[in-house]
Amino acid sequence: MITFNKKNHLRLWLLLGLSLVFGTAAQAAADYQPGHTALEVWNAEGQANAPQWVQVWLMIMLASFALGLLFVWKRVEARWVVGGFITAILISRFGIPAMGIVKLSGLVALVHLIFWSPALFLLLKNRPFLTERSFYALWTGLITAVILFSFIFDIRDAVIYLDHILGIGILSA
Repeated sequence: MITFNKKNHLRLWLLLGLSLVFGTAAQAAADYQPGHTALEVWNAEGQANAPQWVQVWLMIMLASFALGLLFVWKRVEARWVVGGFITAILISRFGIPAMGIVKLSGLVALVHLIFWSPALFLLLKNRPFLTERSFYALWTGLITAVILFSFIFDIRDAVIYLDHILGIGILSA
C-alpha cells in the first residue's frame, strides 16, 4: 500500500510529468520552423535567432542555476534546484531527440515545469531567502525569482504545446 507522504508526492509529480512528456506523439520536424515560441523548434538555430532579451535571459538563468553548485553539499534546496536543472537539460538535450520527438519550445517549457517545480516548492516552503542573512539566502531569493519569472512564459508555452499535441482545443474556444 502506498502512503502519500512528501517524498511520495514529489515522486508521483515527477512520474506523472514524465508520462505526459513522453506520452505525446512524435511530430515531423519539417512541420516546424526554428525559433523560441511554443510551436517552434528549440535548437541552436532557434536560440541564435531568438530576440536579444531571450538570449540574455538564458545566460542569467544559466548563471543563476550554476551558482547552486556552491551549495549542493550542504543545502537540500540547492540539490533540488541543481538536480532539476541538470535533469531538464539531459531530458531536453538527449532524451527527447532519442525518442524521435521534435524539441519544440513548448515541450522544453513543459520539461522546466516538471523538473523545476519540486525545487520551487521547497524554496517557497522553507523560504531561506527570508529567514537567513547569507550569500545562500541571496542566491535562494535570486533563483526563486528566476524560476517564477521563467514559469510565466513556461506555463503559457506548455499549455500551447499540450493543446497542439493532444488536440484538447482549450485555446481554440
